[in-house]
Amino acid sequence: MLKVGLTGGIGAGKSEVSRLLVGYGAVLIDADRIAREVVAPGTPGLAAVVDAFGTGILLADGTLDRPALGAIVFADADRLAALNAIVHPLVGARSAELERAADPDSVVIHDVPLLTENGLAPLYDLVVVVDATPETQLDRLVRLRGMTEADARARMAAQATREERRAVADLIVDNDGPLEALEPRVREVWDELTRRTAAH
Repeated sequence: MLKVGLTGGIGAGKSEVSRLLVGYGAVLIDADRIAREVVAPGTPGLAAVVDAFGTGILLADGTLDRPALGAIVFADADRLAALNAIVHPLVGARSAELERAADPDSVVIHDVPLLTENGLAPLYDLVVVVDATPETQLDRLVRLRGMTEADARARMAAQATREERRAVADLIVDNDGPLEALEPRVREVWDELTRRTAAH
């Protein structure tokens, strides 16, 4: 098994790269999706978050009101740390469970948005970074996701810098161009991953 950390700045195109890798045969473990699952209604995770932050972070149907929680934690580093202390261990445990369930010969892609920020590179056999210029990221966030320029810039500023991400990369997928230019580059990365899995 080859354990691969996949990361990239917001708007760099990481989701598209993970979709292509799954199409080639990779096993995907998506940290964002797991983070939503571990605080779904009825989970111990949601109960712990409500204990810490109160019932004001719940919607009428009992699901987590993400914008309300975000407004609390992103304005207060201590509250964010408290939330992370609840959610991160749950995500880590579920990720490990999914990894153990994967075939021993598989390439397991851990899609981790904050891999660089949280110093997680040493957990993986290698790290793949999806890279785009800040100008490209900004354009995609505004044009494709409908963010305001100010919101997009704030989201980008809250993440690691491009240089910090590139510094932890074993392989870099350049995604500055059009979508059709991405596929051959991801195929090259996949060939390298399967070669390393065989050697591993």
